[in-house]
Parts: sequence; structure tokens; C-alpha cells
Amino acid sequence: MRAADFIVASLKAHGVRRVYCVPGESYLALLDALHGSDITVLICRHEGGAGFMAVAEAKMTGVPGVVLVSRGPGATNVSIAVHMAEQDGVPLIVIIGQVSREEKYRFVFQEMDYGAVFGSFSKGVFELNDASRLPEMLPRAFRLAREGVQGPVILPVPEDMLRDDVANPQVLTYPLPQIAASTGNIEALRDMLVQAERPLVIAGSRLRGTKGAEALARFSAAQRVPVAVTWKSQDVFDNASELYAGHLDMGTVRPLRDLLATADLIIAVGTRLGDFATMGFTLPEAPQPRQTLVHIYSDSKPLGRVIRADLGIVAEPAEVLAALSQSARVAPAARERWISSVHGATADSQAYAPRDPVDGVDFGLVTLMLAKLAPPNAVITMDAGNMTTWAHRHWKMSPKNLLIGGVVGAMGLGVPAAVAASLVDPSRMAICLVGDGGVLMTGNELATAMAFGATPKIVISDNGIYGTIRSHQERHFAGRVSGTNLVNPDFTAWAKSFGAEAYSLKLGDDVEAVVTAFLAAKGAAVLHVHSSAQSLSAGGTLNT
Repeated sequence: MRAADFIVASLKAHGVRRVYCVPGESYLALLDALHGSDITVLICRHEGGAGFMAVAEAKMTGVPGVVLVSRGPGATNVSIAVHMAEQDGVPLIVIIGQVSREEKYRFVFQEMDYGAVFGSFSKGVFELNDASRLPEMLPRAFRLAREGVQGPVILPVPEDMLRDDVANPQVLTYPLPQIAASTGNIEALRDMLVQAERPLVIAGSRLRGTKGAEALARFSAAQRVPVAVTWKSQDVFDNASELYAGHLDMGTVRPLRDLLATADLIIAVGTRLGDFATMGFTLPEAPQPRQTLVHIYSDSKPLGRVIRADLGIVAEPAEVLAALSQSARVAPAARERWISSVHGATADSQAYAPRDPVDGVDFGLVTLMLAKLAPPNAVITMDAGNMTTWAHRHWKMSPKNLLIGGVVGAMGLGVPAAVAASLVDPSRMAICLVGDGGVLMTGNELATAMAFGATPKIVISDNGIYGTIRSHQERHFAGRVSGTNLVNPDFTAWAKSFGAEAYSLKLGDDVEAVVTAFLAAKGAAVLHVHSSAQSLSAGGTLNT
């Protein structure tokens, strides 16, 4: 079997249904092998967007996303998605067309050392020089991408190797090891729960999906423990539950932060406890928490690495929570008072107060209307920026939803993620929240959407500034605007030029009527919101 054909067979065996690419002459044989296969080739216009689409697919399905790029510029363009996969813990396979083997080390056209380029922010870089090793290396790459802290694996493939024969084309998949908590650890944690008056779960993205979300819900209800969710993970728990303890990020309101800090037991589950998940390493505090800390993750690397944990459990988080849900012991009476206090503080933090800005539409009102009118199982994709804070605070999501955002904070994810989400599951509405900066950092994926029948609903907050950077600028250098003003195109005309339906929302327009019409669009649609720059975020105005 030709090496290129074997790679396609291995991708199929690993559950890959789509690959995202910008074509290049360095992997023509692989494109040829994909011709007529069961794997759909999604043609993109920039490798960064193609990589973001593959990351979004992995977040939706749990199967490693696959992106194909050419050597040199193609590889460096995709690096933003590789960085996101590493920071967000997302399984990603990047196949790079490499120069032919006889040209290596001659400084030929677009030659690069991909181990040096990607080594510091990937789980592995394996150049596949020998076709006979493909039956071993491909399943190893997929296993590495999925095990422990999931992440990106880089596979450069010399263009001449793709035409070699694989003498023994045995297509293998390597199962992941089973990781389970000991009975002793489960009992120790059960005892801690019985003794705790003010326990708190901090739940992360590893619980995304039916199994994890259901285990978390059952545990929380059985043990009567409030659940706070980490940044970009608010879809793992019902935000309308009396046990919801809010969304943790740098903008979490002070009264809720202060109350949660009085917890006497923190169970961090499915999160690596990074800086945003801990609100700047304050909950739990680094290096020594004020509370008893139990940290549960499927890899030992994050446990106790930055924050000292009293008990670290290496196991699948959903399995531990499922075990603790059984035979729950009676919680102390003070627990209900704690639950009531947390519920009240969380409800206060979710309350929305209209601001009536004069320089544009209140994007908070638009977000609330989207939350009200969107299907309950909508996929919400988020770009980077202050406009996402409205959804984090006021959109009461649940595990019926799927939130695709970037912990890494990279601009440009929103549109490609929404296009990919619509392609992966056309039965669900994919709604993108993106700013005027982020939408032009990628955005060309709207062409891919139109070519392949995707129907994303893209909401652009156009306030004429790089809002997040401008807000920092105003705090540190008030009144000295430098490098943060934007001159934008007419995004309504921009959307129409792709063939998408377009809607505009200006100050004084009927927000509910426009949002209703926008969501009812049959195909891809763009809502151009002329947003207020002054009413910048849910946390405050531009100058506060």
C-alpha cells in the first residue's frame, strides 16, 4: 500500500471524518489518497483558520482534530492553533508536508526544522521518514495526543516518502490506559466531604461531554456541593441550578469571589488550575491554599505543580465523581446555609442592569436576547475579547449547550469554530460571538461555510476599537490612545459578498425583532451590531 493511502486508512481507523487544509505541493500524494475516500476534505483559505476549525472539531467530538498544511509558511501559519491546542488541552494532529529526504539539510526552499519550531509547545514532533514505520508511528501519535493532558502532535511527512510502499500495512489503534482512583482515595475524599461545612467544586473542561456533565450533576446533587466552573467551561454544569457557583475568570465579581474564598474544602476536578481558573492563583491560593485542596485529573503533571494539594488523585474525573455519588453520607446542617449563600451571591452576579449607552448598542442586551431566543442546545463559539464577558455572566448555559472558546485567549477562533461546529453537527445552531478585531483576524472561513453548506450565525460586536487592549490602556495610560482604534468595513456588505444573509443592529433599533429575524435565517447569517465602546464589558465601562 502506498504510504499516503495508508495514512488515510489510519485516519479513518482513528475515527477521523473530516480534515481541514490549505493545499500544498508538498503533500499532493496525500491529497490524492483522500480523493474518493470517506474522509471529507474541508478547503480553507488560511492555515490558522484551518487549525482553529480542527481544534473546534476536537472540542466537539473528543476525537483528535486533523489539519494538513504545507511546509514553511503553511506550518508557521498553523502555529496559532497548535498553541491553542497546547494551552487548552485539546487533541490535535498536524500533518506537515516536508521537503523530500534527499533535500534535507541543504537549506532548500521552505525547509524548516519542525522539532525546533514546535518542540516547546507540542506533545511530540515525529518526522515520518520511513514508510515502514507508519503502522507504529501513526497510532502512537493519536494515543499521545489523547492521553493525560491532551494536546497537539506534529507529523512532518517528506513529500517523496508519501509515494513509498508500506510493506506490512497493518492499521492499528492503541487504546488508552485505564486510570482509576484507589478505594482508599475515594473513602478519604468521602470523609472530607462529610466533615466540610463549606465545600466547593471547581469543575473544568475535562468534564465536557455527556459522561462528565452527568457525573458532575449527580455528584453535586447527592453530596450537596456547589459547583463553580472554570473559564470557558460554563457548559459543563447547569447555570440555572441552585448549586451553580458561578463562572471563574479574572472578571468574577468581588462579592462572589470573597464568598467562595471562605470555602473550607475545594475539590478541583477536570481542571489544571491555571491562572484564569484560579482567578490569578487566588482561589485556591498559590502556593499554599487556605482551604483543604483535593485535585483530580487524569494526569499527574498538573497535580501539586503550582498549588499544593492535600490529596491528588490521578484518575478520570467522571469516574471519581460517579463513585462519590453512590452512598452519599449525610452532610452537616450548615451545608444548606452555605448553599443558600452561594446561590444568592451567584444570582446577584448574574443580574443584568441596562446601561442605555449613547454611543452604540448595549451588547449585553443583545447577548441576553440571544440567550432567550437561541435553541436550548445551541453551540456557542467565542472569540477573544471583552464582549464575551456578557455571555459568561448572563447566558445561563447548561450541558445541553456546547461552549467552544479558547483558554489561550487567541483572537480569530470564533468564526472558524462556528463553521466547524455547523459542519460537525448540522442539527444544532452554531452561534459565534466575535468582535470587530477578531472577525478580521480570520473570518475568511465564511467562504468555506458557503462552499460546504455550513450555516453559522455570526454576531459581530463592532465598536471600532481593540476593546480589551484599550481598556488596559485606559487604566495605565488614561487618555493616551495608541494603536487601538480601528477603521472597519461595512460588515453587512462584507457578509453579503460571501452570499450570507446579513442583518444590522443600530442604536434605537428593536433588538428583539432583529435578533429574532437573524436566528430564523435558514443559511449562514451575520448580525452586525454597532456596539457601544463605552459600555465595553459586563465588568465595567471603558474608563472604569
